[in-house]
Amino acid sequence: MNDKDLQEAQPLPPSGEKLQKVLARIGVGSRRDVEAWISQGRIKVNGVAATLGQRVDLHDAIAVDGKLIKREEAAESVRRVIMYNKPDGEICTRDDPEGRPTVFDRLPRPKEGRWINIGRLDINTTGLLLFTTDGELANRLMHPSYEMDREYAVRVRGEVDDDMLDRLKAGVMLEDGPAKFTDIQKAPGGEGFNHWYHCVVMEGRNREVRRLWESQGMVVSRLKRVRFGPVFLNADLPMGRWREMTQGEIDILAAEVGLQPVALPSMNLKTKDKLERLQRKSTRPLGRGERVRNLRPAQEGATERPARAPREEAPRKSGRTSTVAQRPSEMRKGSGKPGGGRPSGGKPSAGRGKPRD
Repeated sequence: MNDKDLQEAQPLPPSGEKLQKVLARIGVGSRRDVEAWISQGRIKVNGVAATLGQRVDLHDAIAVDGKLIKREEAAESVRRVIMYNKPDGEICTRDDPEGRPTVFDRLPRPKEGRWINIGRLDINTTGLLLFTTDGELANRLMHPSYEMDREYAVRVRGEVDDDMLDRLKAGVMLEDGPAKFTDIQKAPGGEGFNHWYHCVVMEGRNREVRRLWESQGMVVSRLKRVRFGPVFLNADLPMGRWREMTQGEIDILAAEVGLQPVALPSMNLKTKDKLERLQRKSTRPLGRGERVRNLRPAQEGATERPARAPREEAPRKSGRTSTVAQRPSEMRKGSGKPGGGRPSGGKPSAGRGKPRD
């Protein structure tokens, strides 16, 4: 058999693109969402229930819950990202059977697609959350292979010594496997048995930061995400407010996970003015009588908790003006050195907080 016969005998590569990747890119949902919907039979291709791994092209008709996806109108090149300073008391799902407030309640409604949350924070966690209309960007930022470091400001109660910090950086065994901090830095603030630290983890495992400290017999009294990859939560974004990231900031974030820059859609003057008004409103401090949240009693008929005195804020550091920092590749994976996983020459970012990890 000659080379020509061998080439003819080889199967042709599959045509099209995986269904979950196509729908994620146009903002229908994240890859995980789409895969779940396929398993539930909610997606059809050309009138037939879709299967996991199925490939589609521009000629295929895709429907989700009976609604045809108009791909030519879905503006697949649009990539928008907003950052949100989450207060506690909000959950990271779109709908809650208990009627609790969600992180989506305050967000602006995108003209096309929908907001996909990049990772989650539990109900009592505060701090930085990112949302995007680009499902592929969301998938890559959450995927462990891209090792996007997350930095948290944490207040712990108890005695912390150097041996404990060494163990937390070397790694401890949790119920779902080994875990560690790639960096821990003491932060100013706290009194008595309360101490503030800035900690960096490389994964998004459930309540990982809290569980790491608890493995050493410590009590975490406050926890807040202050950085996700190159994106910092600055003091100019009040709690409960959002801000749309600039084109330059989005390009830096996308480059971290190997995506090429995509231009923001052009807007007419009326749309631009409306977005700017929303932006100014979202970043202003809360007014008198305006509340960030209203936690409901855990059970029907339960009494409201008495009002508490204002809690101590996580330590802040001045001097940072940029929200997104361009980081050298050797720093983005958490070197373990002081400042590892932060921008070159940077310090632990200011923040307050509590994560799903």
